[in-house]
Amino acid sequence: MNLSLCPICGKLSEEEQTALFSSLDYSTRSFKKGDWVARQGDALSSLYLLSKGRVKTEMITESGTILEVETLSAPTPLASAFLFAENNRFPVDVIALEECEIILIPKNAVIRLLATNEHFLQSYMAFNANRTQFLSERLQLLSIKTIKGKLAYYILKRIQGDHYKQDRNQTELSEYFGVARPSLARSFSEMIEEGAISREGKIVDMNKLKSYVLLKSIYECTCSRNNFLSIYVTRVDDFSFDMVMMINELNTGLIEALD
Repeated sequence: MNLSLCPICGKLSEEEQTALFSSLDYSTRSFKKGDWVARQGDALSSLYLLSKGRVKTEMITESGTILEVETLSAPTPLASAFLFAENNRFPVDVIALEECEIILIPKNAVIRLLATNEHFLQSYMAFNANRTQFLSERLQLLSIKTIKGKLAYYILKRIQGDHYKQDRNQTELSEYFGVARPSLARSFSEMIEEGAISREGKIVDMNKLKSYVLLKSIYECTCSRNNFLSIYVTRVDDFSFDMVMMINELNTGLIEALD
């Protein structure tokens, strides 16, 4: 494994990288395609470092739908922030997409590295901060109720010039959104017919694309015990796209605080 490509080891010198594993008491585990590397709720007492292969992470929603969170390629840590959580358990299922190898580093060894190696500490903290940003975007996507809104948000995050990056097929996207594939295909076709995007991945009408994310221009925040706070956006022109995204984040925070 090339440690320089690992996000928590990239700042280490070659000497430090060599010394890292020579001084650690670690173990390795191998998995075949389709094997469960970890299940949601499994205790997390070691740092899982994917050293070979690819895995996908997913969870089952309350409605029973399988929701894909992301696909990860080696070398990268798995659930590194949760290692130090009070409830240190895997938040998702981890499934091997091909032959994989996992390096298991005991929690105490990780603590020792964090305390004695400043470069490792900085890399570990930066990686977990970036993961928080990713999860924030993922929650933002999940908070959008319509399939068109989810698609539009996903596309807007992947714009390259007048096109968008098509990095998932429709089956993968349906799992990523946690929706049925036929419903996703229908929403895609409607967005093309309505002149927002082209079948080749071109952005045809940016404003129309953004309007899908506005959820028909109405945002509502409802508290489970205090049904008194609502925010309405009556016109798409009244708010910028970024402002509506901020309102959506505020709504989520308010619901959690008032609950």
